[in-house]
Amino acid sequence: MPEIFLENVFHQFVVLLLMAAGIGTLAILFKQPLIVGYILVGILAGPSVLGKVIPRDQVDLLAKTGIAILLFVVGLRLDLHLIRTLGRVALATGLGQVLFTSLVGYFLALNLGLDPVAALYVSVALTFSSTIIIVKLLSDKREIDMLHGRIAVGFLIVQDLVVVLVMIGLAAYGLAGASGQLGRTLFFLALKGVLFLTGLALLMRYILPALLHLMARSLELIVLFAIAWALFLAILGDTLGFSKEVGAFLAGISLASTRYREAIGTRLVSLRDFLLLFFFIDLGAQLDLKLLGLQIGPSLVLSFFVLIGNPLIVMVIMGMMGYRKRTGFLAGLTVAQISEFSLILAALGVSLGHIGPEALGLVTLVGLITICLSTYLILYSQPIYQRLGPWLTLFERRNPFREKEESAALPVDVILFGLGRYGSHMARHLLDQKLKVLAVDFDRQVVIKWQKQGHPVRYGDAEDPEFPATLPLSQAKWVVSTIPQLDVNLSLLDALHHNGFPGRKAFTAHSRRDAEILQESGAELILTPFAHAAREAAEILVEETCIEETCGSGDPPLSDEDNIQGRQ
Repeated sequence: MPEIFLENVFHQFVVLLLMAAGIGTLAILFKQPLIVGYILVGILAGPSVLGKVIPRDQVDLLAKTGIAILLFVVGLRLDLHLIRTLGRVALATGLGQVLFTSLVGYFLALNLGLDPVAALYVSVALTFSSTIIIVKLLSDKREIDMLHGRIAVGFLIVQDLVVVLVMIGLAAYGLAGASGQLGRTLFFLALKGVLFLTGLALLMRYILPALLHLMARSLELIVLFAIAWALFLAILGDTLGFSKEVGAFLAGISLASTRYREAIGTRLVSLRDFLLLFFFIDLGAQLDLKLLGLQIGPSLVLSFFVLIGNPLIVMVIMGMMGYRKRTGFLAGLTVAQISEFSLILAALGVSLGHIGPEALGLVTLVGLITICLSTYLILYSQPIYQRLGPWLTLFERRNPFREKEESAALPVDVILFGLGRYGSHMARHLLDQKLKVLAVDFDRQVVIKWQKQGHPVRYGDAEDPEFPATLPLSQAKWVVSTIPQLDVNLSLLDALHHNGFPGRKAFTAHSRRDAEILQESGAELILTPFAHAAREAAEILVEETCIEETCGSGDPPLSDEDNIQGRQ
């Protein structure tokens, strides 16, 4: 292919952005993941196809900055309560999957003709999943705060810590040369890690809260400090012998307990997404197509193992720990690919002389195949589960106790989905009218806040078709949804029908068309937040409950006009 030379770096950068925008538009038109499109941009603009279009140093800088910002945001969102409640499953799943994939992958690589050292490197590289890609996909799908998303982030972090330890050990081995020096090197690394964490803990306790409070006069200044802090700790982590990723992640954790974490996190999302574009482009540009062509057969075998074997072991472990098959399946799909760390590990092996470029090419091709295919698996995880769900029962215990509500037998009048502004106001008005309300929300912070106020509440996903079965449906007179998304409401209505809910259903609609669809799907009462205040909506529910109890169920149903416009 002819090379394209653009001497001006700014011109190269503009061409790259135009290519990304064009291919990204085509990806959307053909309903393909943007990540796959961005990797394709890197392949086309890189040395394997068009030539030197990419401004290498600039793209690498932006890619590394994007990775640091992403892991900073992940650390920023990390809840200490999550560590206490999900730490066990994250540790068991993360380590269990690493051990399983390493052992099985090693013997599989040997059977494919690799020598023992190369087989060891390849098998270890297959164990690590991409935190960057998974967090991006789960964030785009708004599943990062759901139970399976939080568990996935937990065991991905465990994997990242394992791969960092592996790379630290390999680097120390390469530098030390002798076992005595290796032990001394690892000892000093551990000592530096303890000092690093201790210093960070002191800053979190005495310095950072006061410093952020001082900067709070300007939100722009707080965001600027957060970016600088993330990049500084990334550099410090790298300097101490760990990694930039670990440093940036710890920077996020250090600000997670402050009152400004939500303001910082929401304002960094757009910057994170823009910078990650260059990570995916850089990943595509690093692929050597000539080297990859020799490894197609073995790469297909290993890719099939990663796509199938990794999710299966996660489902087995989570099922044994008492989680439902749906949670295990959705979490398991997040490990159906290898990560950028896998490529870095293989490259480190080449630099140390442990493996040849052929093994690096094999890992690279497996990475390309699994990253692309697992992207589709995660994006379409819900319809895939609907088809496979009946055959996944063997991965679930007879009593999946981890997600069952201990107080499910408590009497309840109304089950209310969604504790946003509208939903929380409605719930309070219903409680004021002496109705027993069980609230449901997938935002753990909201759930914790509601629990502290002494109200019954469940953490759950309304889109989960199996979740309503864990609720006291037989006791409830109403199921109310204040969730604005039509597809989520339709999924909930279908689940209520499937579980034989005997009561009445009130759902929120933001347009007349949505209201008509919800009514056709079985909703008896339509609430429109722009027409009904939360108090008025609660009064309608109370009145309907009283009518049902005093007049029986033979009263005429509400007309379409009453449903849409409400009662004056």
